[in-house]
Formats: sequence, C-alpha cells, structure tokens
Amino acid sequence: MIEIKNLTKIYHTAHQDILALDDVSLSVKRGEIFGIIGLSGAGKSTLIRCINMLEKPTRGSIMVDGQDITLLKQQQLRTARQKIGIIFQQFNLLSSRTVFDNVKFPLEITGIPAQAARQRVEQLLDMVGLSDKARVYPEQLSGGQKQRVGIARALANDPKILLSDEATSALDPQTTRSILKLLKDINRQLNLTILLITHDMNVIKQICDRVAVINNSRIEEVGDVLSIFSNPQTPTAQSFIKAIINKDDPQEYRKDLIKQHGDKYSRLIRVSFIGASAGDPVISAMIKRFDVDANILHGNIDRVKDVPFGHLTLELIGSRSGVERSMSFLQDNGLDIEVL
Repeated sequence: MIEIKNLTKIYHTAHQDILALDDVSLSVKRGEIFGIIGLSGAGKSTLIRCINMLEKPTRGSIMVDGQDITLLKQQQLRTARQKIGIIFQQFNLLSSRTVFDNVKFPLEITGIPAQAARQRVEQLLDMVGLSDKARVYPEQLSGGQKQRVGIARALANDPKILLSDEATSALDPQTTRSILKLLKDINRQLNLTILLITHDMNVIKQICDRVAVINNSRIEEVGDVLSIFSNPQTPTAQSFIKAIINKDDPQEYRKDLIKQHGDKYSRLIRVSFIGASAGDPVISAMIKRFDVDANILHGNIDRVKDVPFGHLTLELIGSRSGVERSMSFLQDNGLDIEVL
C-alpha cells in the first residue's frame, strides 16, 4: 500500500542545512497497522508529512496504492490526498462548527451532495460513538471525544490510508486505550491501512502489527511487534523496550546468591517465554520431575497484540544433574534460557 524508497528531506535555513530524513526506505502492507517510533527530533513527523506531501521530499519516491505521489501536479495531488486521512495530536477542529459540521467539512470541499453527505456523517458519528454529540461544539467535548471527531472527519472521504500523527499524546492513559481500540476496530471493519507515529512503546504494543524504529533521521530497525519486543536488535529499540519492560535484576539478588546450599548446586537463569508456552505449567512440572527448587527472584508477564510474553529470573537449587536437566527441560518446552 505504501512503498517509500531512498527518501531524503533537507531543510535549508540561512545558516545551515538540516537533514530531517536520510535515505529512508519503508514498506507498509495493505490493511496493516504500522507504527513508527522515535524520540523527538528523530524525523518521524517529517516522514508522515512527506507521505501526504505536506512536506515535499528533497529526493526519493513515495508510492501510495501504486501511484508515486511525489510526481503529481497540484490538482492530481489534491485528488490523491482525499484518499489519505490524517488525525492530529491537537485535534485541529473548527471551533465555530458543530461536531456534525466538522465531520461534514471534507465532504463539502469535495462537493458531495448534501443528502449523501448527511448520511455519511451520521454513519461515521455512529461508528465513533458520538451520535448524541452531533449538535454540540468542540469546546463542550472531552479530549477523547474531540479525537473521535477528528477520526470521523479523517474517514469522511473513505480513505485508503489513515495517518495518525501522535494522536494519543495529549490524552490520559484510559482515554488512549479507548482511542486505540477504536482505531483497531476501524482497521478490522474497513480493512484500512493505518500508519501511526508515536514516542510511546505502549501504543505500539497495544495496536500495531509491525513497527519501524527511527533515530537520527534514519530507520534503524523494522519488524513485527512481537519480534521487536522479545528481541530488539538496536540500542534505540532496546531503550524503548526497557522503558516498559525492565529485565535488569536488582543487584541485591546477586549479593544474596553468594551463599552456601550445603551439598546442593545452584544456577541463576533468566527464562523468556512467548505465546502458548506462557500459559503452560512448565516450571511446576520441572520441579516435580527433577526434584529441584525454583526460587523466583524477578520477572514480569505482558501482552503484545493479545500474545503473552515475559521473563522470569530463577535460582535453581538441587543436584548438579537435576539442575542441568531442568534447564534442558525448559528449553525443550519452548522457553529461552540465559544463564546469568
């Protein structure tokens, strides 16, 4: 659906040239929710503005549904933009218009007949759960309701792509979850391709199929979300993951482990698990089968796209053979083992 090749954007100022995007290449599949995550200044906002040509790239190509939008003339570009919806962090609603008229505004611009426009607006307000707010003004709405209006407006012209520019950054966590659920439902109902940018890995975790990590104007890592969470390859991705999933074991554990267990043997391991293995009683079965004790020192379990994953730090105590066979048993049952 979106194919970006060798995209570069340079801003020219009186004193210097600023490289905002550096030879970026990216592919977004039809119907997927694709996330782009990066810190402020990494280039993600420039990238999303280039996709709908609010910013003209210095060089490179952007194919949207088979059409290179960087080559379009102004009238052709206006037509192409009608199929690219966008929602913003600060909502960008017209304060003098009601909710109904805000959503209708794009339809007025494209010349949709009044009756057809009315039916479309009513359908969209029902989809975002705001049918009862049609005649109120933006100042009477909560932040989450304003963003729902923004989403309905972005969908007015039945776009093929929806761009989300930090759409949940101004919202509280509970409202963010409700907006992300709405976007996920829209994606499924309409088979709509959604490209969102964010600096919050929790947003990526809850909604995205795949993610690209951008840093210093370049794409550093791309992959499906579960792979990035379970095995990030770059320092930037690792820092984002660590912000919500801390694998570092408290140092006091290490101190406590310098102790004697009589004639027993001990090993400190980290057990990582994904998917079905997270729900299996593997640890319990290991203890019974090999006559070892498992001292749970640290760990967490989370979910990415409804798939459980996590890690546990264990001290295994028993005979040497029992402990070694226990670790092999865990690996044979689909768990990753790291000896600490």
